Amino acid sequence: MSGQRGGELGPFVPTQWSLVHRAGQPDVEARKVSLGLLLQRYLPALRAHLRAQKKFDHEQVEDLLQAFVAEKVVEQNLIAQADRQRGKFRSFLLVALNRFVIDQVRRTGAGKRSMETAPVGENAGEELVSREIQPSNQFDIVWARELVAEALGRMRCECETSGQMEVWVIFECRVVKPAFDGIEPMPYEVLIERFGLQSPIQAFNLLTTAKRKFARILRSVAGEYAGDPQLIDQEIDDLKSILSMAGA
Repeated sequence: MSGQRGGELGPFVPTQWSLVHRAGQPDVEARKVSLGLLLQRYLPALRAHLRAQKKFDHEQVEDLLQAFVAEKVVEQNLIAQADRQRGKFRSFLLVALNRFVIDQVRRTGAGKRSMETAPVGENAGEELVSREIQPSNQFDIVWARELVAEALGRMRCECETSGQMEVWVIFECRVVKPAFDGIEPMPYEVLIERFGLQSPIQAFNLLTTAKRKFARILRSVAGEYAGDPQLIDQEIDDLKSILSMAGA
């Protein structure tokens, strides 16, 4: 998971843009850890985007991603070109991948027919990109689910270390599993018996505590991606919109 503590990154959870800054350093060794964390966060979403195109099989997707990381991200230090003033990092990364894939298609000759009919001019490359690689919601959906999974993982870890596992289990049984596995929420009566609670009110109060804890942790994780406290609410709104669209 992201949010690694200690080591070369210091005692605090790094924000996305602090990782971008470190991953854009000229020295490969100096940027190695930060680059690894960024790739860990975004490769699943990039992979889902390519698979959604229905143009590439599994091996082609993996080959394209490996080449993208090796040639663009590592050798050409792509991350150094990211600018937080120009928009979201994930959009920057997705556009870069699309352009790289089109270039690969050109090199192999697989896009020859598209090239023959492509318009000539300054924007020819941009139009070819939009025609060859269709917009996909899969990138955003996988990104959103990865962010939520990160928040859930941290919540469980926090509950374990603080001796509040009943808070996590009640949240898992009443909220997480129904949302992700499509099962019915565990009845309060069962939770009362399982944890030796005194009443449904006590179980409900524990669930309220769990929801507040998760909301706090989710904002923290979203803040790491936003990189700016003023953008956290926008990131949360994006997250809700994407998950709603995905039916999650």
